[in-house]
Formats: sequence, structure tokens, C-alpha cells
Amino acid sequence: MSTESLLLHFTAQGAYGPDGKELLVLDRADGPYVFDVHGKRYVDGLSSLFCAQIGYSFGEEMAAVAGEQLTRLAFNTNWGTAHPPAIALAEKLVELAPEGIESAFFTSGGSESVETAWKLARQYHLVNGEPRRRKAIARDIAYHGVTLGALSFTGVPRFKEPFGEPAIPTRHVSNTNPFRSALQGEELTAALLAELEEAIEQEGPEEVAIVIAEPIQNAGGCLVPPPGYWPGLREICDRHGILLVADEVISGCGRLGEWFACERYGARPDLVTIAKGLTSAYAPMGAALAGEKVTQALRTPGVTLMHGITFGGHPLCAAIALKNIEIFAREGVLENVRRLEPYLRRRLQEEVLTLPIVGDVRGDGFFFAAEMTPDGDEGRFSAEQVAKLVKEIVPRLLLEHGLIARADDRGDPVLQIAPPLVADEAVLDEIVLAMRAVLSDAGEELARSGV
Repeated sequence: MSTESLLLHFTAQGAYGPDGKELLVLDRADGPYVFDVHGKRYVDGLSSLFCAQIGYSFGEEMAAVAGEQLTRLAFNTNWGTAHPPAIALAEKLVELAPEGIESAFFTSGGSESVETAWKLARQYHLVNGEPRRRKAIARDIAYHGVTLGALSFTGVPRFKEPFGEPAIPTRHVSNTNPFRSALQGEELTAALLAELEEAIEQEGPEEVAIVIAEPIQNAGGCLVPPPGYWPGLREICDRHGILLVADEVISGCGRLGEWFACERYGARPDLVTIAKGLTSAYAPMGAALAGEKVTQALRTPGVTLMHGITFGGHPLCAAIALKNIEIFAREGVLENVRRLEPYLRRRLQEEVLTLPIVGDVRGDGFFFAAEMTPDGDEGRFSAEQVAKLVKEIVPRLLLEHGLIARADDRGDPVLQIAPPLVADEAVLDEIVLAMRAVLSDAGEELARSGV
């Protein structure tokens, strides 16, 4: 099967084809498993990039919903009009959202949701007579999207540098990774909040529009916030008139056993972005959820929201999202994550953390990462070793061992898993044991390579 006509996302295009590696081409799926065009089965330990929350067993239900919606109303925009699925979904999300969230703006995905949050924030400040608030503060290594506005917030330089100066002036502060830090717990929280306070003062408190952060940061490997961190962000933002944005494109929609991960960490954001799990990937959809003060500003007489997305809130996608929420409740999806999180954590500590190539295992819910180190402690691989591990050895071993997971080097090298939220103990064991085999073999192969 030729793939030369297809440009692959975040991929070295020349790595595949007649003179390169064979591309993994998936053909079908069932439950927590996917199958390639040759019939080989893989356990999807990444939920198809954090999207397929309920796995692949609900296609018939989703197809029935889609068929019903397409024959009733195939499409309508939310530009000065509306339709019942979008209205019902907005009401449901507000009901599920953290206290104070009042409205939803629908998008087609994560980057659009982040862009929307920025534009809502800008209009909020303009309505309040503060046009100078044009800056953002985000965190190192954090990934917030690829469109030019969202890319401004992303804290991975190599993703940004090819595209020139950021569209939005953004200051980056430290993330919450405690590994290798001399500070832990509340001391780490105090240091991080002090750094943020200093950054705001240096940028000018009257010029900062938002602070944006993921409740649990993906890039860098499932970075959990220390105690009191999110309430501290809230206090600082309130004091300086800054809006607080929780980017839940990955962590939202059940990944941590709550509809919104920010509630797990005591966060009270003004804006929340979601996407990947909103439909469990049965259709593309995202949303930016706005709190009371933002919504009130936008409803000021004479104010027009200067933002719109043609396919945002598509009737088909909204109907599928509503069915997804219904399935979550019926199947006890959130309860399953909360019940099995301790089991998954323990199995990772027993089987993965004990490997000589693993220095740390971290995460919450069904969202964990193992950081690879040369000594099983706080050492670091060379840049050449990281490239060989993450770009060559680990991806090949994952395929050999039948596991879909993510080797990542935004920051230090990690192997990341995000199992489908419907996974039982047997599936979690299968993922953990395959992860152990991959990392064990990777350490031995790297040693033999002499790199």
C-alpha cells in the first residue's frame, strides 16, 4: 500500500516508503485493541493519542446516532443560529463543569479550543477597558497546540522556531516536574508561585491577559501539580486581574477519573479547553468553556463576539458527544478509572520502576509516564542516546511487542501510556507488561549499540 500521497503529522516524511521503514497502517479495532492491515493485533495503550476514551466497541451506537442526525439535520452553523444538539450539549457540559462555568463555545479540536480561549479572554479585557492586556504566561515544555496563536503558548522551542516570532507575546515559567528537584510538596509550590509572581511583575501586571496551564502537563511526561499549586494560581490571577485558563484538551473528559481534571487539583479556572475525549474520537470536536465573568462581559449590550468556526458545534459531532456522555454514565467509566487507578500505579511501580533504564514513574488516573535514565536514578542520557532511544529503538520495540504507546523527548525521554478508560485489570496488565518488555529490551539494545 503506497503512502506517498499522504503527508503525515509530526513525522519525518522521508522516513517511510520504498527506501525507509514500513508505516503502521491500522485497518480495524475492537474494544481496547487495534489491528493493522496485515492482521496483527496491538493493545492501544495510548487511547489513540488520548482520544478513544471508551475504546472501540460502541461504533454501532454511534452510527445509529449519526444516521438519525444526518437524516434530520445534516448541518447548521452556530453563527447567529443554533440547533438542538449543540444547545443540549452546552447545557450538559455546563452541568458537568467546575463551579462558575456558564457557557460553551464549540470548535473542531484542541488547537481551535485554545485559540478560542485566548480570543474570549482578549474580548473580556477589551470590554473591561484594558486593551493593553496582550500577553500570556505559560509553562516550559508545555504543548498547547499548533495553530499560530496556540503555538505561542507552547513551550517547546523546536516546534515554534521555524515559524518566526510568536503571534502572542508569551512568557514561560517552570513546570511542576518534581523529579530531580531539590524542592518537593509545598516548598515546590511556593517556589513555582513565587516565580510566576515575579514573571507577572516583570511583564507588567496590567499587560498580562491570561495564565494558561494543563491541570496535569502532558509534554515532559504526565507532570502532576504539587499540593496547593492550582489554588495558588487562582489567588495570583485574581489579585492581578488575569484570567486563568485550564487546558484540558488531554486531561479532560475522564482521563483522571473526573470529567474535568482541574477539579481533582482544586482549580477554579475562568476558561477551560477540551477536545480529544469529548466524543471519544468518534467524531472531531472541541470546546472552550467560559466562566461567569467572561460570559457576562460578552453579553454586554452592543458587544459582538468576533470569533467563529464554520464546523464548530456540528450537529453530527454534538449528537455523538451527547451519546458519549450517556455511555460514560451507563458504563460507569469515571468510576472504573477511580477504582483501578491504584492498581495501575502499583503495577507500574512493581514492573516498570524497578527496571535499570527507568528513573521515575509518575501520573494520575489512566495517564502515566516512565522517564528513561541511564542509571535508574537521576542521571541523563546524552542527546545522541535520547534520539536513538526515542526515534529508533523504542518505536520499533513497541510494534514488535504489540503495544501502542508514546515515546517522547519534549524534555527528558519518557514512555507514556493512557489506556482506554474502560480497560479492566487484565488489559492494564497487558499494557504494563508490554511496557516493561519494551523498556527492558531498549536498555539492553542501547548498551549494545555503544552510543
